[in-house]
Amino acid sequence: MPRPTNVTNNEVTVMLGTTILNSPDSESNLAGSIKYRRGLWHYLDFTASYLHEGGHVQSRRDGIAAQLWATRAFFDDRLTLGVGAGPYVSITQNQDLPQSRTGDGRFAGMVSVSASYRLTHRWLARVTWNRMVTRYDRDADIIEAGFGVRF
Repeated sequence: MPRPTNVTNNEVTVMLGTTILNSPDSESNLAGSIKYRRGLWHYLDFTASYLHEGGHVQSRRDGIAAQLWATRAFFDDRLTLGVGAGPYVSITQNQDLPQSRTGDGRFAGMVSVSASYRLTHRWLARVTWNRMVTRYDRDADIIEAGFGVRF
């Protein structure tokens, strides 16, 4: 039977975790984000995020992301699982990128998987793994966990 309502209404989540640069040394640092999630249709969500990727010289980026998510709820809507993808735009980044490159890395893609557990009707816990895909050598994994509020 088709789902009569959206999996998600509105949700704001604050998350902390780690950024792991995909390099031979796998440098890592603290990461954090704030995300707004909105259900668009029964199994389709949209997120807008501000992401801080730590202070390490090789992976320092701050940016905004927008993603569309295929989302599914289980166990009386207490557990949700989703996969999302969309663009990421750096608004600040480290200064050691070669200036001769076309496309200075300000635009990238983000692919993510996420799970949330609804603690109450209003509060939730969420874990997310993001893969930042760039056109230069600064791809990164961002693994985060946090708490959110639904409204």
